[in-house]
Amino acid sequence: MLAKRLALSANVTHNDGMEATVLEAQKLRPELIQRIEAMDDESLLLLHHLLLHVEKERLWHELATEAEADRRSGKLDRLPDIIREARLELRKG
Repeated sequence: MLAKRLALSANVTHNDGMEATVLEAQKLRPELIQRIEAMDDESLLLLHHLLLHVEKERLWHELATEAEADRRSGKLDRLPDIIREARLELRKG
């Protein structure tokens, strides 16, 4: 769940081929909270910006994946007609 929320892999592979497992969320959370509380304002703002960027990337990937699935299943085939009909209704109303 944490890996999905942060769009990060649970494992990190280093250049030499060794794999380092990221700490479990239960152990990592208190450490992160402590580090965040100790941050100066500038670092906190930078971290906030970074988290927003990571979340945006995760959501963009999720949306693109779902849109592609909808396209393949034919759900978007009528979209131009639906938009045209909606615009006509708005002009009438």
